[in-house]
Amino acid sequence: MEKPTGAPVSSTLRTGTYDHCMAGSASTCDPAVRTAESAYALLDQPTARLVEAAGAMRDAGKGRVVTYSRKVFIPLINLCRDRCAYCTFAREPDDPSARIMAPEEVLAVARAGAAAGCKEALFSLGDQPEARYPAVRERLAALGHATTLSYLEAMCRLVLAETGLLPHVNPGVMAGSALDRFKTAAVSAGIMLESTSLRLLRPGGAHHRCPDKAPRARLRTIAAAGERRIAFTTGLLIGIGETGRERIDTLLAIADVQDRYGHVQEVIVQNFRRKPDILMRDWPEPSAEEMVRTIATARLILGAKANIQAPPNLAQGDAGDYLRAGINDWGGVSPVTLDHINPERPWPQIAALAAATAAAGFELRERLAIYPEYVWRDDYLADSLRPLVRRQVDERGLVRPELTCQ
Repeated sequence: MEKPTGAPVSSTLRTGTYDHCMAGSASTCDPAVRTAESAYALLDQPTARLVEAAGAMRDAGKGRVVTYSRKVFIPLINLCRDRCAYCTFAREPDDPSARIMAPEEVLAVARAGAAAGCKEALFSLGDQPEARYPAVRERLAALGHATTLSYLEAMCRLVLAETGLLPHVNPGVMAGSALDRFKTAAVSAGIMLESTSLRLLRPGGAHHRCPDKAPRARLRTIAAAGERRIAFTTGLLIGIGETGRERIDTLLAIADVQDRYGHVQEVIVQNFRRKPDILMRDWPEPSAEEMVRTIATARLILGAKANIQAPPNLAQGDAGDYLRAGINDWGGVSPVTLDHINPERPWPQIAALAAATAAAGFELRERLAIYPEYVWRDDYLADSLRPLVRRQVDERGLVRPELTCQ
């Protein structure tokens, strides 16, 4: 991560809220670092010191339980109007692998997941491909829909009705009116903020020709979800050309929206992985140390109570380092489907993930697509979804042990 100049570190990690976290008073563990000046100063801290502080903060706020969600990955539409330089998911309409999944295909994946003990149906799709491609509009019309969001809603309801899997949706930038339809069709939603850097939108940048990657648009979506009490996932993608300060700016933006609405259930720290079929095929990947430093920095900025995860299938080096640096969740792991965003990186076996987690001194527990903090809050669950969610969890909001299989 890029280091700033002229910012003394002094006692950033030794004063204020951090002392309370070290003492184990989780109720007082508000974020230790919130101003840009003190957050930038973290860039000068030794990695070991960051990890020590972040791990202690996580222990104070989250304990030694690490969660994951057993899911199926449903790549509903793999076309997109954006052209991210690191994306291997989106296809052009003339690509033989371009597809809009038919309802029977969606159900086949969902049923396989339900049979394998999955609880979550993760729907991913490109941003508004119908705005760019006539072929997408035609296919959607043949399915009885004018937009990808309308079709997504219908597929969420179909999966809910036929399999009982709980949908989580990642459809990209959405207005508040679009989010309204998912309040009763899904238990959670998400959009990766990725980066607040405007430089990445310029020619040659990772987000050039990507109207939906404008930070303001993505932050508006996150805020609109907060206004509607939708449990929401976001995060940052590191290694796509951003600086260390820009990573911190992204974390501070997430912290700000969480302070306003309290609905950010999860923050993902995801590392760029190089692939042969992307524009950034020769771009250097972030190192294992960069990931550890970013995870620790995220914990220190977002606070003891935040849920912070890093995808285990993208881990470089010892995944236990991520736990020591402050994560408390491994994200969605599928025993059935590929990670269609990173298809070359297989999911770990859940039993192996549990063993690795235990070896680092933690207990692995299954959660639902909606995090435990929101399960017992009526304003975050529609009346139609509440019984389906609550009969699967214990008093802590985690999946009941008898429903968990490895």
